[in-house]
Amino acid sequence: MSFDPALHPYLAVIVLGFLPSEVWRWLSVVIAHKIDEQSELFRLVRCIATALLVGVVLKIVATPPRELAAVPLLARGGAFAFAATAFFAFRRSVFAAIFAGEAAIVFAAWWWG
Repeated sequence: MSFDPALHPYLAVIVLGFLPSEVWRWLSVVIAHKIDEQSELFRLVRCIATALLVGVVLKIVATPPRELAAVPLLARGGAFAFAATAFFAFRRSVFAAIFAGEAAIVFAAWWWG
């Protein structure tokens, strides 16, 4: 049985990228049942994760890759502000912030063509 050589990169992504991280995801699901969400350690980890996410997003806004560089800095900053507003408006929901920010940047990219 031989595989099409064009599928090798996809197989590599699955074997080297997806599967190793999936093990840790399932392990975290098993362990997470025992963690108290109101504990100081959990709150610290959540704050650090949120800060890292904000740092990555600000890096993308300040020094955008490829096609995103065509969107003006003011529009990228506005999308970030829109995402921050959604974060606080929806009870500090990271999901709401990501969704709102992506919607705003997609609209800005469409607007400026």
